[in-house]
Amino acid sequence: MRTYELMVVFPLEEDQFKAGADGVRKVLADFGAQTKSEEPYGDRDLTYEIKKRTRGRYMLFNILAAPEKIVEMDRQFKLNVNILTFLFVRVDE
Repeated sequence: MRTYELMVVFPLEEDQFKAGADGVRKVLADFGAQTKSEEPYGDRDLTYEIKKRTRGRYMLFNILAAPEKIVEMDRQFKLNVNILTFLFVRVDE
């Protein structure tokens, strides 16, 4: 397993944020990823408009996951309507 950082941007609405964060946690658990930490980064302006929105709520997840599962998790996150955008970054140790 490798260490990854997953930055996720959610809509500002509380119900969409909670549903999106719960969806991320569920997908991570379903694919056997271990969440080391979750850090909220707060509400920030987006660099460019995403889905007609200019602000989003950022959250950083530090996870341990198998490299072959990242592609499958990526596909699941793209299907989640409560996620504006996300990015996996491998952390070199």
